[in-house]
Amino acid sequence: MNWDIIWAEIVTYFTTTLGLQLLQVLGILIVAFAVHWILQFVIRRVVIQIVTGVKRTQKVEDTRALNVSPVAAVRVVQRTRTLGSVLTNIVNVLVVIIAGLLILQVMAPSILGSFALLTAAIGAGLGFGAQNIVKDILNGLFMVMEDQLGVGDIVDTGFASGVVETVGIRITQIRDVNGTLWFVRNGEILRVGNMSQGWARVIIDLPIPYSSDVEAIQSEMLRVATALASSRKWRSIILEKPEIWGLESISAEALVTRLAVKVRVSAKWDFARDLRLHLKLALDSLGVSLTPLNSVVMTGSDDGSDATPPTNPVDIAAVAAAAEP
Repeated sequence: MNWDIIWAEIVTYFTTTLGLQLLQVLGILIVAFAVHWILQFVIRRVVIQIVTGVKRTQKVEDTRALNVSPVAAVRVVQRTRTLGSVLTNIVNVLVVIIAGLLILQVMAPSILGSFALLTAAIGAGLGFGAQNIVKDILNGLFMVMEDQLGVGDIVDTGFASGVVETVGIRITQIRDVNGTLWFVRNGEILRVGNMSQGWARVIIDLPIPYSSDVEAIQSEMLRVATALASSRKWRSIILEKPEIWGLESISAEALVTRLAVKVRVSAKWDFARDLRLHLKLALDSLGVSLTPLNSVVMTGSDDGSDATPPTNPVDIAAVAAAAEP
């Protein structure tokens, strides 16, 4: 056995066949990493430029300061960051899939044909599952492009309510008020209630006793709300003057009067809590106590007559005496 010949054949094989394949795979990986880095850099750069431009226009240094800026500026920042997140996920998936297919083509050129035949064979069985995946991806893209929701928005999707933390190509992550992180498939979101777009309204319903002086209480409520809205703490988030909308309901238990204030979304809940506290103190100074709203349940048949047959009163003492031995 001529070891020189065998060794020469092994070296020739690795340098001509496997070596070239390894070099091609290495080249594909290098190109994939380079393309991935360039696309990620471009996406991050565009997002940073847009956010920086908005900050510069609004003359703020911190993104959180945009809460007191016009609503359009806040939406531009949120939408830009959401689109950047979605595009980043798409780039990651596409680069991995394309690089994997190219490597597979180099290592085993014939396997792609078999893979295509296999895909055609099982395509019918996986069709419904693929439809759901495509539905999730398309719905996620449309939600972002149509500005239905964005990172940082407070939304109600039916399945979960809370703050949007991530909008992926298939899953949207929502953190509720208890801290639970919900993973909602984009294709399952049929409606989106966005509480972070445009403006919000603080609604306060106060049940007061029936015998109260309604006009005096409403005047005091409006005075307190107007004074609070004009304070240095809250005047930047108030969009319109507070309004008394009048009596919402009248019953034997209470009169329910409604106060409304149009505010910026970012401070709706904080302002509502402060307003309730000041209204409570004002009502205490007037000596007005709120009336609990109890439910009155009516029983009887549909035609208004009592469905329970009448009974005669029972003498409990006589029954007890008769029962004694």
